[in-house]
Amino acid sequence: MICLYVHIPFCRERCPYCDFFLVTKAGFVERFFEALAVETASKASLFAGQSIKAIHFGGGTPSLVSPSFIAAWLSQVSGLAEISAETEITLEANPEDLSPASLDALQAVGVNRLSIGVQSFSDRKLKALGRAHSSADAVRTVSEAFERFPSVSIDLMCGAEGETAAEWESDLRAAFGLRPQHISVYMLTLEEKTRLWRDVRKGLRDLPGEEAQAAMYRMAAELLCEAEYRHYEISNFALEGHHSRYNLASWMREPYLGFGPAAHSFLVSGETETRFSNASSLTKYLADPAGAVDFREALTDEQRFDEEVFLSLRIRRSLSVGFLRKGHKLGHQHLDAVLDTLQEKGWIAVESGEVTLTEAGFLFADLVASELLSD
Repeated sequence: MICLYVHIPFCRERCPYCDFFLVTKAGFVERFFEALAVETASKASLFAGQSIKAIHFGGGTPSLVSPSFIAAWLSQVSGLAEISAETEITLEANPEDLSPASLDALQAVGVNRLSIGVQSFSDRKLKALGRAHSSADAVRTVSEAFERFPSVSIDLMCGAEGETAAEWESDLRAAFGLRPQHISVYMLTLEEKTRLWRDVRKGLRDLPGEEAQAAMYRMAAELLCEAEYRHYEISNFALEGHHSRYNLASWMREPYLGFGPAAHSFLVSGETETRFSNASSLTKYLADPAGAVDFREALTDEQRFDEEVFLSLRIRRSLSVGFLRKGHKLGHQHLDAVLDTLQEKGWIAVESGEVTLTEAGFLFADLVASELLSD
């Protein structure tokens, strides 16, 4: 069983905080999907005959392209592997792209999970984030999506310029008031060389500090858990049975294959685990889609250990103390001291030889993981 990811790199414009690989050249969409078909055929031996657990169309903004392109690619894949009624097929979308007709078309081609980039239900905050849709657009789109898809996810972002705790609480209550099956919560981070990063450096923009953002994150966890959403990953909350199968498989280090510029893959063959990625260039991709891979490495035992620690903590999956001792290279005494310190901080719990993050520890998952790594 394997998961597939397709990076559709087209956006109308780049959001000021975004550092993902994307292009704003909509005239290349048809050529992109022609190249995608070539790349898919070239990688057929890596997934042919397998059952597809999940397919995720990310980007970019996949909702910008015609559903007919999505349908054609899904048809190509279904001729090579098994796409069943149980396969999760997710498409990322922005509210301004979606109408009842486009939602109908996406449903008709097989999409069964929609991930909507709402970000906020506050028009003031949406403007601060540089988003093109309004709060009314978001509410309308989510409501219309419920009528067509068995699972709807929305993204929320905290830490926008001028945001207060009260405004963030209003966003959260508006979100779970609509009752989407899945909610992703992201803290706005300054990524180098983005427009927002440059504006902050010039003193043109001022964002809430780390303590304010941390408080917003803790509020999200508290309110969403009270509303019966399960906090199953650092940034993700889901009603029972509605976690993202694709994302959870990635965090659990299950095989996935990526297509499109900048897409990443992870494959397992016997004892060998390999990660590889495509070049972050549409020009290179269109010129040679079958030769798109520009980075490949077989993971060492140490890399596998490090990944297991980092990714398991993201999903609050327990790690045995015995496993940590086998991979940790600074000695058992050092590891035991680290575990004691992390427990004193309230970030981890150690019971019956198993280490798990606490709810408070989720906010410091990367720091906890770095303390548990081999050096």
